[in-house]
Amino acid sequence: QLVDVREVSPPGGVQGVHWRLLTTQPVEDAAQAWAVVACYRKRWAIEQMFRTLKTQGFDIEGLRIEERQPRDKLITAALIAAVAIQQLVHARDGGPSPLRPCSDAFEPDDIPLLEAFCAKLEGKTLRQKNPHPKGSLAYAAWVCARLGGWTGYYGKPGPVVMLQGWLEIQAAKKSLHTLGFKPNV
Repeated sequence: QLVDVREVSPPGGVQGVHWRLLTTQPVEDAAQAWAVVACYRKRWAIEQMFRTLKTQGFDIEGLRIEERQPRDKLITAALIAAVAIQQLVHARDGGPSPLRPCSDAFEPDDIPLLEAFCAKLEGKTLRQKNPHPKGSLAYAAWVCARLGGWTGYYGKPGPVVMLQGWLEIQAAKKSLHTLGFKPNV
């Protein structure tokens, strides 16, 4: 089946999107065609997640573990982390209410650590303050982005920046755990 989709009224100065999508899904009416388009629109998020899993993140393709079971366990753990990174990217702007809870990607014990990092990362100007409510995934995304090197001024932090910040939080968690620190939850 071929689904041919064109953007009728693109924004000024921008060429309209034109997709020719080949699919094995049945397409007998407009509703089924739009369902195919909806699936295709999700591809970018999926590609970003695999980018985090592979070349721009956990580098699972570089693994040299030949035994299947340990390799599969490591890949599964990396996949779970890559999904968490994508959740942070999608939550970074806040979005529609209700906001997703921080517990979607972090453990309850992580919240005091996120709040401590936030207190150190916030600046004096409004633009340098975390605009999201504590306990929300958007709040955690802001903290991860700042830890990953985002200044808050230019562009939106993507998966590479979020991963760097997330890794900083994981390293801090490990250090605190090693020292025997128990957060107050």
